[in-house]
This record gives sequence, structure tokens and C-alpha cells, in this order.
Amino acid sequence: MAPQPIPTTMTAWQVRQPGPMHTHPLERVTVEVPRPEPSELLVAVRACGVCRTDLHVTEGDLAVHRPRVVPGHEVVGEVLEVGSEVGSAANGEFNVGDRVGIAWLRHTCGVCKYCRRGNENLCPESRYTGWDADGGYAEFATVPAAFAHRLPTGYTDSELAPLLCAGIIGYRALLRAELPPGGRLGIYGFGGSAHLTAQVALAQGAEVHVMTRGARARELALELGAASAQGAADPPPVPLDAAILFAPVGDLVLPALEALDRGGTLSIAGIHLTDIPTLNYQRHLFQERQVRSVTSNTREDARAFLEFVAEHRVEVTTPEYPLAEADNALTDLSSGQIAGAAVLLV
Repeated sequence: MAPQPIPTTMTAWQVRQPGPMHTHPLERVTVEVPRPEPSELLVAVRACGVCRTDLHVTEGDLAVHRPRVVPGHEVVGEVLEVGSEVGSAANGEFNVGDRVGIAWLRHTCGVCKYCRRGNENLCPESRYTGWDADGGYAEFATVPAAFAHRLPTGYTDSELAPLLCAGIIGYRALLRAELPPGGRLGIYGFGGSAHLTAQVALAQGAEVHVMTRGARARELALELGAASAQGAADPPPVPLDAAILFAPVGDLVLPALEALDRGGTLSIAGIHLTDIPTLNYQRHLFQERQVRSVTSNTREDARAFLEFVAEHRVEVTTPEYPLAEADNALTDLSSGQIAGAAVLLV
């Protein structure tokens, strides 16, 4: 069968003017279908996850990098066109028709000291999908082939989309938390990333305790196997060996640190966090408790996580919205009405 012609225009959502969702910062537009650079792929978007980082870009918590950017960086789609510099699938690259994932990280320099030592997530020249370049709140998107991801089988497009950021960044946050084997992990906030990370930790033998504001989120945590679930600032029933803060709320750093056992680590998973109140050294940090931030992820993190979920099935809770309702999906995320990880279907 001959390939279908690629349209010249598409529907997309752009950040018209960053601001609170009630100011309607997103605008639905008709724009030209992007053309791939020689090193890029053109992808027909099938599903795109709705990530809290999209909300930060849209509401202005993150500075504008590209005016009128198209958000979205958890993209599952089909390769429609391959740039002239991209090798074939026989050489480990891509062919037209391949199922492919587009994630947050889309460029690093490859030569700085961070890239050379395996910390490309810290590259000063790093660029990101849905912030520096147009993303997946659209019918088509481009991605550098070197930063595109092969996807595990056994999952629907809707299930795969949140894995490409919520899953990957949660996996890195879990690594940064240095949870000992069989240890007790506290999770603060239980949205898209947290509900996936909890399952990874449980599969690795951890005991998981969840602190979150939403009753439905607490129910989901218990359904997935958490040992306990309580309010966002409530103390867990046992001391924690490690904790991950997913909620972008600096006030929660204090109760999370107080909940840590001696030598415990708090990993902060978000790209944005409100201000942290004053810490008391004895209550929050003494006995070698520590705080570690998480900055994006490396491609190796992504590959390791996608290999893990290929071998260990995770349940992805995905409230679905049509692309035409992207603004409603972000509004629901902003107001705490989404349990799990919402997905736009194209």
C-alpha cells in the first residue's frame, strides 16, 4: 500500500500568553505541519500525556523559552518521514511506520564535561520538547532521531505516553533517593509520576507509604499495593529510609525530612517547587538526612526504565481526553481532579 500523503496543516494548541488556567492561556490553532531537519523524524501523534511540567510552562511557572510553544513531551506516535541523515532500522535507527516515543530531553551538546561523564541531563546546552521546541499537543511533531525512544510492547498508546516523562523522571527520582533493598519509601503527592514510581519500587521489594491530599489518589495508592496512605503533611506510620517529593509544594519538604529515619534521603522530583520554609537543623537534617534534587533525565535512564517496564508490567491509570479538550485536561490537572496520568488522544 502506498504511504498516505502528509497534510500541509494541522491542529495544535499554543501557549498564547502564560497565566493561570482560568485566563485561558492555551489557544487552539491551525498551523503548518513541521518539516523534519536532516537528523530528525516527523511523527504522527497518536497520544500525548498531560504532565505537570506542561502546566508549569502554560501557567508561567517556567520562563518562556519559545513564544507560542506547543506543549507536550510524552508523545507516542508513528514515524511518517525520516530525515536524510537518519540511518535505517537495520542500523538501530528508524523506518517509516515505526512506533516511537518523544520525551522531554531532545538535545544535548555531547562534548561538555557533563555529557562526557554520563550526566547529559546537566548539559548547559540541553533543550526540551514542549518548552524549547514544539511538542505533542498537536497532530504532528518532530524529534531528533538520537533522542527518540523505542517502546515496549504490551501497552496501548495511551498507557505508553505517561511512561515517557512521568515514568522516566520517577525512575530517576527513585535512583536519587538511594532506597536500600527492601526499604521503606515515602511518596509525597500521588499523581502521574508517583503512581508509576510506586509500582517500580514495589516490584523491587520496597514498602511504600503515600502522603497526598486527594481521597481518590489515596484509594489508588492502596489499590496499587501501598502499605499506607494519609494526608499530604501527615506523618507516615513508620520511619522512612527514603522519600520522594512529587508535589511541587515546598512546605512538604519539612514533614518529609522529619519522617526520614537516620541516614535517609529526600529526593525532589519536580522541575518547579514553591519556596521551602526555614529548616531546623536538629529536626530536619541531623543524623545525616539529606535532600537531593532531580534535574531531567539521561537517555540511559529512559532506556533502563523502558526495559524495566517491558519486563515488569505496570498499571497506568490514564483518564483520556480528545486533543480538542487539551485546555480542559490541564485545568483538571491544575485543580487536582486527575488521579493517575491524563492523556490526550489524537
